[in-house]
Amino acid sequence: MKDNGEKLTPRRRLILKAIVEAYIESGEPVGSKFLTQNLELGLSPATIRNEMSALEDMGFLTQPHTSAGRIPSEAGYRFYVNSLMRRYDLTQKERSELSGVTENKIAELDKVLERATKLISELTNYTSVVVKPRQTGITVRHFKVVPLTPNIFLLVMLTSTETVKSKHIHVGFDVDNATLEKLELALNLHIAGKTPSEITLPLIMEMEQYLGESEALVNPIIKSIYETISEQDTGELRFGGVNRLLEYPEYGDREQVKDLLGMLDNKDDFLDLISNSDKDRVNVLIGSENAVDVTHNSTLVFKTVQKDGKTIGAIGVIGPCRMDYSRVIATVEELAQSIAGAAGGTSVPLTNALPDGRNEEKDN
Repeated sequence: MKDNGEKLTPRRRLILKAIVEAYIESGEPVGSKFLTQNLELGLSPATIRNEMSALEDMGFLTQPHTSAGRIPSEAGYRFYVNSLMRRYDLTQKERSELSGVTENKIAELDKVLERATKLISELTNYTSVVVKPRQTGITVRHFKVVPLTPNIFLLVMLTSTETVKSKHIHVGFDVDNATLEKLELALNLHIAGKTPSEITLPLIMEMEQYLGESEALVNPIIKSIYETISEQDTGELRFGGVNRLLEYPEYGDREQVKDLLGMLDNKDDFLDLISNSDKDRVNVLIGSENAVDVTHNSTLVFKTVQKDGKTIGAIGVIGPCRMDYSRVIATVEELAQSIAGAAGGTSVPLTNALPDGRNEEKDN
């Protein structure tokens, strides 16, 4: 389609742009009468019809019915996004709402992404998608031990992905505060920064010897560390505003929506898509360009969030190919940059990760 795009005259580009934008707004096929009334081209309806026919022959338009107007094809949308679309300028209110998602610098990434999921769906009126990709080489950067009762304490862990996790540790004997302080020191000296494969049996035995009579603490602690790291290895995929799809005639068939959301069962394929995406720009996958199994009348727009050269998440929207691309792309880009900026700021202090519900994830 690249060669056809290069052959488009300025007049045909103008007509294609008008048809795409009119169809995005109305959802109705666009005819020559509409273009004559709404474009100051100085062209007759017959001339416009000829140009529309040429655009159809070139693959940019399709005609759903012989007596109807034209609608954009996937190639038409693609050329519009790449070459014709004007950049949408976010309003001050929109920018304020987007920046508000990350205004609390101590909020952990999970909670930022959760708020972002809701906001981006509200601002775009499409279904939002948030991804936390698979991670390799995850470690616990820092430990904090918080006493709760004589035989229960909270193990708080700040991982290398800037996520705060906590586990309640129950033991069959009383543990005093001095022992817990000793345990916390040992964890930060000997376990912090190590991957599961580096937490060897000799290291575990050394920990047990160091704790002496309280050596029974080591086994549940090591188990909790393994669980915490493995939970983040698998990646995560979540959606917001799924019911918004039903507002569009393209998804009038509920089975069609069901098929679209079947990608939830293909998390691995979706995570592969994110991992292999362009990290420097907003990705726009129109219809059959999607590698994951979505219906061909859907578009996926997303941007990865980077920190220190690594992908720590991705955020975007799913909707019909008849999407307000300019506004969606600007919104996704602004929010992804805001999240990346927050992630690159001050690390989450564990002193703020106490069991008061403000900034932690507890085990169930």
